[in-house]
Amino acid sequence: MKTLLKSKRFKIIIAIIALLLAGALICAANGRSETAQSGIIGFVFAPAQWAAAKISNAVEGVFGEASGNAEYLERIDELEKQVGSLQSQLNDFENMKKQNALYKDALGLKSENPSFTFVEAEATGRDAADIFGSYTINKGSLSGIKKGDAVLYGNYLVGTVDAAYPSYSVVKTILDPDFSVSVYEIVSGEISYITGDAALAAQGKCKMANLTSQTAVSHGSIISTAGISGSIPKGIIIGTVDEVDEDPSSVSYYASIEPGIDVDNISNCLVLINHGAVSDK
Repeated sequence: MKTLLKSKRFKIIIAIIALLLAGALICAANGRSETAQSGIIGFVFAPAQWAAAKISNAVEGVFGEASGNAEYLERIDELEKQVGSLQSQLNDFENMKKQNALYKDALGLKSENPSFTFVEAEATGRDAADIFGSYTINKGSLSGIKKGDAVLYGNYLVGTVDAAYPSYSVVKTILDPDFSVSVYEIVSGEISYITGDAALAAQGKCKMANLTSQTAVSHGSIISTAGISGSIPKGIIIGTVDEVDEDPSSVSYYASIEPGIDVDNISNCLVLINHGAVSDK
């Protein structure tokens, strides 16, 4: 008998009975009609049930949040597509506006000079190291373009074709020291020539050189091509005079010219392949 009372099996049975009795007493105290066994099981596993409920709620919250995030990300994706579409439309509008400006002035020039023949071209490349703004266009000799042809934006002179290849050409701008063309001041008729200058090119300007101290050219004067050489016709606007100053490299004066068009930011242009005059080249 003593051996039975000290055995592990007997102790486990006693513990189970004690739990059953405790469960019965708890149920009686709470006034519930559940069995002792179910009360004990509920009492023992209540913490586990509470933890499981919390975990379940957390999982539902995670999946609910994930679902909300998916809808949110989908909405962001839709808005990004709309923004991309609007940006594309805006880009098309800006290109159309530039083309309208290009053709508007060119048509005026064409109406005054019916013999003018233009080839439209787009800028396809630039040398970032070239401070004089030379660039490549997507039309060449197969389109009738040749070296020396005037390159315009509307009725403003951009430069001339420096080299023409079958499918592309290189444009030398009015900012380049190697560029030169005869010009005149439209009010006084004073004639000289414009060319580029490294210091002025950094400011996006060129110069009307070889002026005298008695020059009639002054701030605000409009400078236009004189058409003396024949390679570039008369009446193509260069720009306006910013200031007149003494040339430190000679005894003459010069006028710094603000071009009528920003040659560093041209996306398209017109090449004048025929203007009804005989070239002196």
